[in-house]
Amino acid sequence: MRHAAAIDRRSRKEERLEARVTPEQKKMIARAAALRGSSVTEFVVASAQQAAADTIKDFELLTLHDEARDVFVNGVLHPPVPNEAARKAAQRYKEQLGR
Repeated sequence: MRHAAAIDRRSRKEERLEARVTPEQKKMIARAAALRGSSVTEFVVASAQQAAADTIKDFELLTLHDEARDVFVNGVLHPPVPNEAARKAAQRYKEQLGR
């Protein structure tokens, strides 16, 4: 029984979100919630959570196709030799760090 109580405390909903919507938006959301068999709150929270997860994934995941993928992989596996400007920048960086 203690385990169930610990889980309940961790997942307790303590934060609130508020939003002002037009009557048309509210009606559409309520209809969609009813079609899903959920409350408006459940529908809005689930939809917002999915949108948040998708947005985070879009910004954190790099997706490359065809030639861009090949160029990226080749650059990682076979990096070019640093040019003079890159070598000087690396030297300045090391000097600033005291190495």
